[in-house]
Amino acid sequence: MKDKKIIVVMGGPSSEAEVSRRSGAAILAALREKGYTPEGLEFSPRNFTSDMQRLCPDVVFNAMHGAYGEDGRMQAVLDLMGIPYTGSGVLASAMTMDKAAAKNVMLGAGISTPKARAYRAGDRAGLRARILREMPVPVVVKPTEQGSSVGVVIVKDAAELPDALDEAFSYGDEVLVEEFIDGPELTAAVWGTPETCDALPVIEITTTSGRYDYESKYTVGASRHIIPARISAEAMTRVRETAEQTFRVFGCRGVARIDMMLSAEDVPYVIDINTMPGMTETSLVPDAARATGISFEEFCEQLLKMAVKE
Repeated sequence: MKDKKIIVVMGGPSSEAEVSRRSGAAILAALREKGYTPEGLEFSPRNFTSDMQRLCPDVVFNAMHGAYGEDGRMQAVLDLMGIPYTGSGVLASAMTMDKAAAKNVMLGAGISTPKARAYRAGDRAGLRARILREMPVPVVVKPTEQGSSVGVVIVKDAAELPDALDEAFSYGDEVLVEEFIDGPELTAAVWGTPETCDALPVIEITTTSGRYDYESKYTVGASRHIIPARISAEAMTRVRETAEQTFRVFGCRGVARIDMMLSAEDVPYVIDINTMPGMTETSLVPDAARATGISFEEFCEQLLKMAVKE
């Protein structure tokens, strides 16, 4: 492995580009610490195919968050070129990136997830009244194809709904309005393959602002990761089983992070699936790995080896 040409792809034009660059820089440093000689590549949709032809990588380490790197488009190019890469493939990436599609898959598979309805930009006339009839507040309003909590607003008062819709629609022509589950926010990273996957320790997330939004995720000191989560043993088992089931149902590979809310009845509700979770100094997945005794450097190396093996 040490003599293979490794390209870490990051950045690009998505709303999560800066976080992606931070993840990419951390991955580059980790692999170099393990004796590899990876190169970083700033992603360009127009130039990506020619970049791959010019660089001829043996394996691509995907550090892209959001559009292109997390929605299956980059994976499709790499599949066509026969280049192995870390993380999930085209179908798993596309399905999990589209929150409305992912919701339907989970409902069909019997995975607990909050009730939700999708609305398109063409439905804007009278949309506030329609939502309030169909989805009483509190609700969560989110774009269907963004990660890192970009554009997500918790609406606790009906008067806040128009501004929340404006925010979500600014990222695309479809939004998801979801039932709000009041309880602790949890996340479980799962790694491996659909056949042999395993959940890392469950993390409970608390924030200084009371909301796990973009700023809380990527500002040092703005959130606290409690490992293990302060929940009952029975709830812990349910959360881990739900995370692993979700990973298998979507056919994820490498590592994915399953975000959940735990209801008062100790039912874990899946609210998001991240096939390219953050790998920065404030990210959840590296913390979960460290809790099992796996260093960040070792974790990155294992993901790399998994990609080549697959």
